[in-house]
Amino acid sequence: MECEECHERPATLHLTKVVNGEKNEIHVCEHCAKEKGYIDYDEEAYSIHDLLAGLFNYEATFSKGHQFSDKQKRGLSCPKCGMTYRQFTQIGKFGCASCYEAFANHLNPIFRRVHSGNITHDGKIPNRQGKYLKKKQLIQDYKSKLQRLIENEQFEEAAVMRDKIKALEKNSSENNKDGEL
Repeated sequence: MECEECHERPATLHLTKVVNGEKNEIHVCEHCAKEKGYIDYDEEAYSIHDLLAGLFNYEATFSKGHQFSDKQKRGLSCPKCGMTYRQFTQIGKFGCASCYEAFANHLNPIFRRVHSGNITHDGKIPNRQGKYLKKKQLIQDYKSKLQRLIENEQFEEAAVMRDKIKALEKNSSENNKDGEL
């Protein structure tokens, strides 16, 4: 949506005024909003772009237990489009699909911040596939718990977890034979 005042820049400020039950909506760019007096702050203020850029400029970027130096981050670039990691953190968008692979080791901390601590986006599950996908996710969770139990040498609890996994997998394979899932 373009600015209603200058018709040159995208509208980034959307105001709704209700006066005597009459609703008026205004869609303007930041520049026109300052000129018209809709917003009043100095140039040092925090914009939406700054907020989004702040999400991507996560300093504690860890991968497999070690921290990447600024020099390593600056040297990263996408082989297809040439975008650097520094450009990505400033813009907040990738240049192409290959950027995901090029910057893969640096994305998990960003995903954790954006997705409230998670690195995957689960989304909604359709009802007809829900039972199968939930069971598959439960099996995956149990397998990761089993791995942690084995690493901590808690073998009795690991055996119980292993049996739960086998029971779920057996139940899933029987349902597949019956044509349910």
